Amino acid sequence: MFFTQYYLDCLSQASYMIADERTGRAVVVDPRRDVSEYLADARAHGFTVVGVVNTHFHADFVAGHLEMADNTGAWIGYGRRAETEYPTRKLAEGERISLGDVTLEIMETPGHTPESISVLVYERAGDPVPYGVLTGDALFIGDVGRPDLLASVGVTSGELGAMLYDSVQNKLMGLADEVRVFPAHGAGSACGKNLSTERQSTIGEQRATNYACAPMDQDTFVALVTAGQPAAPGYFAYDAELNRKDRARYDASAAPRPLALAEFTGLRATGTVVVDARDPQDFAAGHLRGAVNVPADGRFAEQAGTVLDPAAELVVLAPQDREEEVVTRLARIGFDRVAGYLRNPEDALRRLADEVAPASRLTAAQLRAALAGDTPPVVVDVRTDGEREANGFIGSAVHIPLSELPARSSELPADRPLVLHCAGGHRSSIAASLLRHRGFRDVSDVLGGYAAWALSAAPAAA
Repeated sequence: MFFTQYYLDCLSQASYMIADERTGRAVVVDPRRDVSEYLADARAHGFTVVGVVNTHFHADFVAGHLEMADNTGAWIGYGRRAETEYPTRKLAEGERISLGDVTLEIMETPGHTPESISVLVYERAGDPVPYGVLTGDALFIGDVGRPDLLASVGVTSGELGAMLYDSVQNKLMGLADEVRVFPAHGAGSACGKNLSTERQSTIGEQRATNYACAPMDQDTFVALVTAGQPAAPGYFAYDAELNRKDRARYDASAAPRPLALAEFTGLRATGTVVVDARDPQDFAAGHLRGAVNVPADGRFAEQAGTVLDPAAELVVLAPQDREEEVVTRLARIGFDRVAGYLRNPEDALRRLADEVAPASRLTAAQLRAALAGDTPPVVVDVRTDGEREANGFIGSAVHIPLSELPARSSELPADRPLVLHCAGGHRSSIAASLLRHRGFRDVSDVLGGYAAWALSAAPAAA
């Protein structure tokens, strides 16, 4: 058996290729949209990709099932409850997919979504115990998939939670301890709240250590897994719907091109949004007015999807020689309206000096002094609920998580200074730039975030 995991750090996303080396038949599970790596591996090993399986309708990225099918002629498989605009193979409980001696078996594990499935992997068709199980977003290492993402489209979190209880407690925990667990996401993903940095585990390890796998009744389980979930990034609903559609294919050869400075400034003048993917410190030193700062070194795709509108036309200003990487990462979440990018950002900023402004960043000491002044600023905490509960918070701060800020920015006063903070200063730069883009004039963020505030011994509520 050939078995490999592909892990995308930016999205904490795992995909898989399983093949029978004797027959050369392969299946790819949960591929991302830029599929060249899977195709190259298949060619290198002499495999024929006969099928592409999505464990569910992904919300955090655009899956690459259509690109894989176009390039290989493979069928596309989903759980039997999935409804799509393109032809699919409906995969039901107990169905077996033979790749030769290597065999896959479908286990229906709804709960994160109604159509969710897991895939049991057998090295040999007659093995009594599977080698492993690809659990999609039903079971993670240290957590389970959140059951609240579809609550707004006709399925309540309680209904999904009950489905997830059966999937985890009865079906997945019914497997043997030695069965390896291969999830679709790891630490950092917004598809759960307590994901581990480990990329594989076993059923036995999860039975012993995963809070959601301990024996309990359904009501207790649902209460546990629905409590404290962070707000989902705004693009999740867009991507989940896009994964149902017969959408445009990703084509790396047709990717956005470098723009002449005159083209760039013309697009900016007509309202095209500038995405500045440089480090927050470089952005603060000088950026184009109105640009939104989403640093490439971090969870770029998820954070871009949080603060940008997928319908907006974008131009990219990125660290030198990382422009195409940034454009690809936007495409992975379906943000395809990228007109182009600047090849030499520092030169462009020099030539557009009249349009360049610094971004205000305060130290914790400066914020403390400002709060003691006659006209104290409004402090805005953009961390999650869990971060505040675990680490404390500034008592006077307004709490609007970054994922909620695009929809709630109108709650903030436009006539008072605003100071935003996160844990360390990364998300607050994104948030502050979004508010400036939306017309707020007096916006700062805190260097070092709440960690710096706490170290400065300022009073905090906990």
